[in-house]
Amino acid sequence: MLMFLMHAAWAQADRVRGVAKLLDGDTISIGGQAVRLLHIDAPETDQVCTDNRGRAYLCGKEAADYLRKLMRGREVTCAGAEYDRYDRLLGICRTRHVDLNREMVNAGLAVRYNPETSAYLKEELAAAKAPRGVWRGTFTQPKDHRAARWTVAKQQAPKGCPIKGNISQRNGVEVRIYHTPWSRYYDNTRINTGKGERWFCSEAEALEAGWRPPYR
Repeated sequence: MLMFLMHAAWAQADRVRGVAKLLDGDTISIGGQAVRLLHIDAPETDQVCTDNRGRAYLCGKEAADYLRKLMRGREVTCAGAEYDRYDRLLGICRTRHVDLNREMVNAGLAVRYNPETSAYLKEELAAAKAPRGVWRGTFTQPKDHRAARWTVAKQQAPKGCPIKGNISQRNGVEVRIYHTPWSRYYDNTRINTGKGERWFCSEAEALEAGWRPPYR
């Protein structure tokens, strides 16, 4: 029944199609439209997990690298009926042969976003049993990692607004990129308010002001 509903949603949804830019392990951009892969949650780009030998590794980077490999310059089609508060399409994304959402969970490089639903439950159970990806050791749920990083950064940021709005030059063009506390480059980013850089209290505020998340 769930599969039928997902196919029905695919047929009726908004669509974007093209070669995608990678934002992180569960978010891409196609033609300027950000797409959050529906029903899944990948480790954040700064997130560290532990393998079955107790060794730390960059699981967020591993997840992002795997999604990049799945897309590998191919045309990606995303379909979804809803947008989140950051104007990201919440979509099911596919190349010609691969359901990206499903494969990320099956590989153990993303977990189900909402455990209350049955979406991708079979794939998650299979990944945990194998075990594959993050399931081969120990890890923090991505949502818990984000919450912990946000709490610490908020305490340290001016006026409790922890998102860093950076401005750089690329080929003579000004590029405005914001970094969340769980961004891979957050700790190394310095804000110079004298040249127009600033702090934001939310991603929505940063987007509204003309900043974008970093591509990877």
